[in-house]
Amino acid sequence: MGAVRGRLFVVSGPSGVGKGTVVRRLLALRPGLEYSVSVTTRRPRPGEVEGRDYRFVDPATFAELIRDGAFLEWAEVFGHRYGTLAGPIADAAQAGRDVLLEIDVQGASRVRDRIPDAVLVFLAPPSEDELARRLRSRGTDDEAWVERRLAAARGEMEQTSWFDRVLVNDDVERAATQVAAIIEATHRTL
Repeated sequence: MGAVRGRLFVVSGPSGVGKGTVVRRLLALRPGLEYSVSVTTRRPRPGEVEGRDYRFVDPATFAELIRDGAFLEWAEVFGHRYGTLAGPIADAAQAGRDVLLEIDVQGASRVRDRIPDAVLVFLAPPSEDELARRLRSRGTDDEAWVERRLAAARGEMEQTSWFDRVLVNDDVERAATQVAAIIEATHRTL
């Protein structure tokens, strides 16, 4: 019998839906789950830590990583680039470790193409009004930026059909527990 390969689990959804909050809780519930830290060209938000939340790089470094073929997926979102390094995910899978990836919908689509057995979970907001409230409560964007994000979210909500599961994030604890249950169920069916 061969070694067990780790699986890739993707949590995606519109900006402001609470992906990061759900993922932090999920990692507390499943400490053996390896988190893939994305690379970005945007500046850190208050409280974000280099290497924990993102790997913050300048645009030239990001472009070099693209040229080197280092990314599993990358995208430009709201004027900044975000990407997932392929090497750490492949290494974890080979070692039998599950990996959790938190990315936008565009990136999730690319992962689906490159790793068809990845399990994709879409986090949806309870309502558009609640999503707008969450985006405004961040205090990091002006109203025009919030409206752009809401328009993008409407388009992303129309793409849920190709995700394996769609969960409404109306309660962080419940959403994280549901993702943990999806991970457990995936392993039971292997």
